[in-house]
Order: sequence, then C-alpha cells, then structure tokens
Amino acid sequence: MAKAKQLFFCQECGFESAKWMGQCPGCKAWNTFVEEKVVTGAKKHTARAVTSAPASILEVTTGEETRIGTGMKELDRVLGGGIVKGSLILIGGDPGIGKSTLLLQVCRNLTSNGHKVLYVSGEESLQQIKMRAERLGEFQKDMYLHCETDLDVIASAMERVAPEVMVVDSIQTMMLEEVSNAAGSVSQVREVTNRLLQIAKQNNIAIFIVGHVTKEGTVAGPRTLEHMVDTVLYFEGERSSNYRILRGVKNRFGATNELGVFEMKNNGLFEVKNPSEVMLEGRPVDAAGSTVVCSMEGTRPLLIEIQALVAQTNFQMPRRTTVGMDFNRVNLLMAVLEKRAGIHLGTCDAYVNLTGGIRLSEPAIDLGIVLALVSSYRNRPVDEHTIIFGEVGLTGEVRGVNMAEQRVKEAAKLGFTTCILPASNAANIRDIKGMKLIGVSNVKEAIDLI
Repeated sequence: MAKAKQLFFCQECGFESAKWMGQCPGCKAWNTFVEEKVVTGAKKHTARAVTSAPASILEVTTGEETRIGTGMKELDRVLGGGIVKGSLILIGGDPGIGKSTLLLQVCRNLTSNGHKVLYVSGEESLQQIKMRAERLGEFQKDMYLHCETDLDVIASAMERVAPEVMVVDSIQTMMLEEVSNAAGSVSQVREVTNRLLQIAKQNNIAIFIVGHVTKEGTVAGPRTLEHMVDTVLYFEGERSSNYRILRGVKNRFGATNELGVFEMKNNGLFEVKNPSEVMLEGRPVDAAGSTVVCSMEGTRPLLIEIQALVAQTNFQMPRRTTVGMDFNRVNLLMAVLEKRAGIHLGTCDAYVNLTGGIRLSEPAIDLGIVLALVSSYRNRPVDEHTIIFGEVGLTGEVRGVNMAEQRVKEAAKLGFTTCILPASNAANIRDIKGMKLIGVSNVKEAIDLI
C-alpha cells in the first residue's frame, strides 16, 4: 500500500532532503527548504515502449523555420521573430501588471489570422474572462476558453480542440492527481511543467504559461521551472506608470535580454515603437546633474536619462541612493572619481536615478553616471544635445563597448549632435552626418569637456 512521508524541497533548485537544512547543498541558497508530503509505494505508470533510436545529426532535416506572428511587433522582437511551434514559454510578473491582458490580446490577434487557440484558466470563470476580453475588442470563434485545474482533464480537452497555441493561466493553480501535494507546491509545479513540456513537444503546440513572482521578483516555485521551459519572459513596470517592459531573460530560439515596451490603456496594451523618444519626454533643459546615455538591450539601442544629485551631507556618514541601477556599481564609480580625478565626494550625499521606471545593468552607462555626478557636484550642466556611453575601469580608463556605431546612429535619429564615447570606439566609427564624435581615454578627459 502507498505510504505518506514528509520530505523537504529546496524552492530554488528542487533539491530533496529527508530533513530540514539551513543551506541547500545543491544551489547553496539559504532558508529555501519547505516541507511537503510525498506518497511512496504508489502505483507507477507503465514504461513507454521505445519507439525511437539515436540518429546522426547529418540525417536530421529541419526544413524551413516557421514562426507564428503574434500581431505585436514588440512581443515578436522579444521572442526572436515570433512563436516557435512546440515551444514552452513562461511569462512572469507582479500581480496586476498585465500578463493576462497581454496574452488575451495575443490570442485575439492569432484567432484573427486563422489560428486556433485554447485559453485555460485556473483562476477565473468563463464569464470573468469574457468580461475582460470584451474590453480588448472582438474575438473569433477559434478562441476556446476552458476553466479547469486538473491537467489530465485539460489534456483531454486539448486533444478534442487541437489548438495551435495554448495559454495556461497560471501554472501555480494547475495540479496532477498522482501528486499528493497541494497546487502550487514545489512538486506540483515541477511535475505539471514537465507534463506540459511533453505535450508541447509531442503535439507541436506552442504553450504559454503564466507564473506568479515572489517578493524578490523571481517566478514562484523551483528554479528548475526556468530551466525546463524554452523561453522566460518577465513583465515589469511601476504601478504608478502606464508603461510596461517585457524583458527576455532566456530564449532558445532568439537573443536574450531583448526588450519590448508597451503602454497600458483602458482598452489594453499598445506597443511603443520608439522607446527612446518616450523615455526622454519631459527632460529638463540646462539642468546640472542630467545626462543621456545609450544602452543596448539585446539588439535594440535604448536612450535614457540619468539624473544625479550631489549635496553636502549633514551627517557623519553620507547617504547613497540609487534607483534603476546597481547600488554597488555607483559606489565603485564614486571611489574612482575620488582616487583618479581628485573629486572629493566623501562629505556629500549622492542620489542617482534612472528615469522612466526602467532598470539597466550594462557597464556602458558608467561614463554617463560619472559625468552626471560631476555635473551636479560642480553645478555645471551638460549640453542637452550630447549623448554619452562608455565603461569605466578602476584605474579611471574608459573602455570600449560593443555595437558603438548602432548607438551613435540611434542618437543621431533623435537629434543629438555630440557623442562622448571611448577613444577605441571613436577610431572605428565612420563619419555620421550631423554627429560630432569625441573620444576619451580616461575620466579626466571626459570631465574636462564639461
């Protein structure tokens, strides 16, 4: 007979243990073990007959790659050109950020183009889904809704409908009867995702799964969930802002770190075709501490404003605050200014902000942060038509970055006339009409320009 016993699972990597441990031996994370009941000795499924054999890579034919367009160019960009048949795509984001709205719009576009879609929800009734759908526009008859949490029932419905694309909202509400734990537990999420992966590959169906996120901003459940799927997308944005950012952090069929920008309105999400122009709206003129940098998000150059405020502190220990960038990176750059440029910031509070509610981590914005800090400290504004990018090293040198020419061309399109960039990049860029290139080798040269 089947017996139940208690096991402990790591929420990060799924490591199993008979006892609770403070640190996971698998991923070295702390305080991630949770207790779950596991049934042992239960009847196992009979093994499948082996119907395939290893094949030489030279004998494998791929045919012409076909992708399904979503009708949203920003989403297609992040996916690498469209939906790949047979792929499993995970979309994570904060509650209420717009994940379900985005997928409903994708379903509407797909059915309008003659594709059959099955939308499975474990959180809403059919009437609730229809109410949201009516706000987004008209839907075609090939859009099928199913409210169910049992994956076996969902698999049977899928065989009857035979869709090309399926949406599961959300993975934390789905469950399998043979797994005794509650829906949303580590075991259930792992097994349900594994079954969906088999369904997607065997039936050549593209499946979108929605995942809730934890307070740390990662998808709830074991970290193996992200390893199992083909594509991981994160939907980000501030509740106080109408703009939403879709970021690809993993993609087996396209470039990672691609970025798509949407604007939330009453009747759904709308694409922002030129994010740089939107991010620079309302930029102050002749204001000290304001610079414009160019960061590459995947294959897209993105122009964004950095604001810095440096003021004398009233406390023994000055305050350091950053928004939208790495706090430790800004501290490092301030130490470089102290040591290499002779600018003493030890008695000053420093606040650095990346406007637009976006977060950047590329080292190419280092030079822009440095000049914003110096501009605020000396109260000397940087010319509003100047674009800045470059990585700053610990010895004060300005190092070259990749895709420099694409960055300069994007800045020229938006009316910038001067570019401060690494000297190594300036030497390799041909003349661009209307753009003056100023190459700098270290932070002293860049500071002298302002």
